[in-house]
Amino acid sequence: MKSIDNTFSVEKAEESSGFLLWQVTNLWQREIKKALEDYGLTHSQYVLLASIHWLTIHKQEVTQIVLSAHTKIDPMTTSTVLRTLQQKGLIQRQEHLTDTRAKIVGLTEDGKTMIKKAVVTVEKFDADFFSTLGIKRTEFNNNLLILLETK
Repeated sequence: MKSIDNTFSVEKAEESSGFLLWQVTNLWQREIKKALEDYGLTHSQYVLLASIHWLTIHKQEVTQIVLSAHTKIDPMTTSTVLRTLQQKGLIQRQEHLTDTRAKIVGLTEDGKTMIKKAVVTVEKFDADFFSTLGIKRTEFNNNLLILLETK
């Protein structure tokens, strides 16, 4: 039934891309939070640890600014979360050799051990969560990349 009030440009909520993305994101975040409980990590902590590991494996120098750009987490939040991870003994930060404003970030042995296990858990969760997309998963990822590249 069409409403007389034309506040919205769509007839059904399911026609709103933003609303659908918000719903899926909330569902995914709620479930990923459960998957990470055994590790005592928030999702932001996991993303930063996994990114440190990823960048290190790919021979990139890991600084807070590089991490912020890689994860799309703002620099202040990145710094705050890294401080917590350092207090947990999962990362170490040291002065950059040439840039006095920058900090080099690396995983401790405990951090490496934890993130390797957590990545397996999260990758299994993602595979299960997105499995309903079947062969459309690659197209879905490509569409997400298009959105990321334009913003």
